[in-house]
Amino acid sequence: MQKFTLGFSSCPNDTYIFDALVHHRIPSPFQFYTEIHDVEELNQLAKVRRLDITKASVHAFFHLSDLYQILSSGAALGRGCGPLWIGKPGPRPSGGRVAIPGEWTTANLLFQLAVEGGFEPVYMRFDEVMPAISAGDVESGVIIHESRFTYTEQGLTSFLDLGAWWEQTSGLPIPLGGILVRRDLPEETKKVIQGLIKDSICYADTHPGEASPYITQHAQELEGDVIDQHIGLYVNDFSKDLGEEGRQAILALYEQAIKKGILTSSAELALFV
Repeated sequence: MQKFTLGFSSCPNDTYIFDALVHHRIPSPFQFYTEIHDVEELNQLAKVRRLDITKASVHAFFHLSDLYQILSSGAALGRGCGPLWIGKPGPRPSGGRVAIPGEWTTANLLFQLAVEGGFEPVYMRFDEVMPAISAGDVESGVIIHESRFTYTEQGLTSFLDLGAWWEQTSGLPIPLGGILVRRDLPEETKKVIQGLIKDSICYADTHPGEASPYITQHAQELEGDVIDQHIGLYVNDFSKDLGEEGRQAILALYEQAIKKGILTSSAELALFV
C-alpha cells in the first residue's frame, strides 16, 4: 500500500474534513501518516517539501506553486468567513505594531492589500493575537479561525473585515486555504487523493456526530457552539469542489498580489489538479 504524509491543522474544519479518511471510515488505496500543526507551521513545512499532501494558506501556495498544485477538494473558501483587523475600542490606527498570524497566511496578504499605512508586522500564532492586543504588546492585530466568534468577549472591536473588503472589491469568495499536493506525484494519484478528500467530507456530512470525538480532542479549549459555528462557516460546497468560481477567486487574489508588488509573477504552471 502506497504511503503519504498528510498535514492539516487542529481547527474544527480540518479535523471534520479529514476524520473519515484518517480513521478508515471510507475505503482508500493509500495509507496516510498525519501531522497536525498550526497553519503557518504547515506553510513552512511545505516550503521544505516535508509533506506530500498538506493544508496551506492560499498565500503560501503562491510561493510554492513550483513544488505543489492545489486540489479541488478540502479548501477553506467562501463568503463571510474572512480575517478581521481588530484592536481596542477607539480610532482606527494609521500605523504601529500589528499582530499577524503568520507571514505566509492569507490574512497577512489581505491586510497588505487592503490597509495603507506604516505598520510594523509582528508575526505570531493565531491564538496569541488577541492576548497580545489586550496586553498592549501591539496596537492592533489580524484574527482568523474561531477568534472571529470570540473577540467581542475580550472587549475588542473590528476596524475592518478583510474578507468583506475582498468580496466587495473582487465580487468573488475569499480563498483562504487549500489542500496542496506534491507536483511530482502521478496525475492519477493526485486525482484519487482529491476524490478521497471529497468522500471524507461527504461522509462527515451524512454521519453527523461520528467526527465529534476527533474534533473536540484537537479543539479542547473551544465551546461546542463555537466548534459548530466554525465548521458551518469554513466547510461548504467549495470544500467539496472549488469549481470555476473558486479557481477564479484564487487566480484573482494572485493577480492582485502581483499588481501591488507583494508577489512576483512565476512561470506559467498548471496551478490546479
